[in-house]
Amino acid sequence: MLNQPLAPADFEFIEETLLKYGDDHSVLNLAELDGYFTALVSSPAQVDVAEWFPAIWGGQNPTWESPEEAKRFLDLSVRHMNAIATQLATNAQGFKARFEETEHQDLPLTLAEEWCFGYIRGVAVGNWPELPAEQAGQLEKISWCAEQDNFELPADLDVALHQQRVSAIEPAARALHYYWLAKR
Repeated sequence: MLNQPLAPADFEFIEETLLKYGDDHSVLNLAELDGYFTALVSSPAQVDVAEWFPAIWGGQNPTWESPEEAKRFLDLSVRHMNAIATQLATNAQGFKARFEETEHQDLPLTLAEEWCFGYIRGVAVGNWPELPAEQAGQLEKISWCAEQDNFELPADLDVALHQQRVSAIEPAARALHYYWLAKR
C-alpha cells in the first residue's frame, strides 16, 4: 500500500493542501512536488523525512489545522514518492512526469517548468555532489527548463523547440536515476 499510486481524490487533496499552506518559498503545485520527489528518489543517498518534508514548505512546517490533516498529507506524500521510486526502479521506461498542460495559440502545449523547478529543489535538498560531464548534461536539460519563466508564453514561442526540450526531460530524469541507483 505504501507504494500504490494515488487516486485522483488524493492528488486533489495534495494540491489543495499545497495551495492552502504554501507561500513564495514553498512547493506550490502537484507538478512541482512530483519533480521534487523524482529528484529525491533519484538522489545518491536516501534523504530523511526530517529534511525533505520541511523543504516542501520552504524550510518550516505549516501550522496545520489538525494532526489528521498533517498525517494525511504526509502519508499521501510518502505513497506518491514511493510510487515514483518503484516506477523508476522496476519500469523506468514507463515513468511519466506530471507535467502541466496548457494551450498556446489554440493548440495543446506541455509545460515542464514547475516540474523542473521541483526537481532542482530536490537536487539541492538531496545535496547532490558534482556530476560527471554526461550526467551534468542530463541535469542541464532539466535545470534549463527550471530557469524559464513561462507564466505568460510569448506569442512568438518556438513551439517545436519548446516541445523538443520538454521531451528530453523524462529521459534525463531516468538517466540520472539510473546513474545514482548504480552507485548506491
